[in-house]
Amino acid sequence: MEIYLPIVQVHIDVIFILFISFAVGVLSGLFGVGGGFLMTPFLIFLGIPPVYAVPNEINNILATSVSGSMTHWFKNTLDYKMGLMIIAGGIPGTIIGIITFTFFKEIGKLSLIISLSYMYLLAIIGTLMLIEGVNEIDRARKKIILKKKLHTHYWIHGLPFKLRFQKSRLYESIFTPVILGIIVGFVAALIGVGGAFLMVPAMIYLIGMPIKLIPGTSLFVTVFISALVTILHAFNYGSIDLVLVIILIVGSIAGVQVGQKVGQYLESHHLKTLFAMLLCTVAVAIAYDTFFYNGDKEVKETIITNIETLNLFSKFIFKLSYNNPLLYGSFAILLAIFLGIIGAGLRRLFSKYKYLFLIKKN
Repeated sequence: MEIYLPIVQVHIDVIFILFISFAVGVLSGLFGVGGGFLMTPFLIFLGIPPVYAVPNEINNILATSVSGSMTHWFKNTLDYKMGLMIIAGGIPGTIIGIITFTFFKEIGKLSLIISLSYMYLLAIIGTLMLIEGVNEIDRARKKIILKKKLHTHYWIHGLPFKLRFQKSRLYESIFTPVILGIIVGFVAALIGVGGAFLMVPAMIYLIGMPIKLIPGTSLFVTVFISALVTILHAFNYGSIDLVLVIILIVGSIAGVQVGQKVGQYLESHHLKTLFAMLLCTVAVAIAYDTFFYNGDKEVKETIITNIETLNLFSKFIFKLSYNNPLLYGSFAILLAIFLGIIGAGLRRLFSKYKYLFLIKKN
C-alpha cells in the first residue's frame, strides 16, 4: 500500500516501512539501545535522502525515548543530575553538529559523510564488542571467572570542578559528562542517532555509573537532545515529515515492547555477541551501498507542483512546514512526546492487568 510523503516528496510502501520500523524496534528492545543506527541507514537504503532520513528518525527516537524513560521514571532508575550535566554538553554539541551537517550539505558531500560515519563507527564498535562477546562466551564455557576492577581511572577523572552525584554515588568532574554530551549531541545532529551506543559504554567504563541507572539516564538525555535536533532540522531545512514520523513511531514503539520481552530469556554475553554481529553486518551493507551498489532505490520521487491535489492532512503539513517551520518543529516534538507517553501508559496498563490476572489465577 503506497502513500505519499508531502515533505520528502516520495511514495513509500507504508506496510514495508511499518514492518522495518517494527523489526528495528524489536532489535532496539532486545539489545537495549536506540534504533537510529539501524533505521537511518535503512531509510537511506530505500532511497530517502539523508537530509530527510536523519531528522525523521531522530523524531522517532524522541518518541521511543519518552516511552522508555517514563518506564524508568516509574521505577525510579535514572540519575537526573547526571543526565542534566550530559544535556548541558549536548546542547552545544548539537549546534556544532547542525553546522557541520549544513556545511557538508552545501558542498554536496552529506550522503557520503553520513555513510562513512556509520560504516566506520559501526565497524569499530561492532568488532570490539564481538571480540569481547566471544571471549565472554569462551570463559563461560570453560567456567573461568575474572576479577575486574570496579572502576578504572583515566586522565579525564583528574579534571577539576568535581560534583557529588548522590543517586549514582559518584564524585565526578562536571567535565566528564559535559564532554560526553558534546560528543553525543554532535553525532545525533550529524547522522541521526540517539547516541545510546556511545553513551552506554561511556557511562559504564568512563563515568562508572551503576548499571541499573544507565538505561533510564541514557533515555532521559536522548529525549532532550532528540527534541533539540528535531526543532533545529525543522527550522533550518523543513525536513520533518509527520506522515513518515507517525509510521516510524507506531512500528518502533510496538517493536521495542516485543524486543524487551524476548531479551529477558537470553544470556547477556549472547546478546552482546549477536548485537556486535548485527553492527558489523550493517557496516558491510553500508559499505556495499556506498561504493558498489548502482541499482534503483525502492521509493519513487514525485514532486508535487499543485498542493491542492494532496489530502487534507498532507496539505496541512506542507503549508505549516513552509509557512512556520518553528511551530511545525514544535508540533512534531509534541506529537512524538504524546505518542511516547501513550506507548508507556499502555505498557504500564498491560503489566498491571497481567499482574492482577496472575494473582487471581493463583
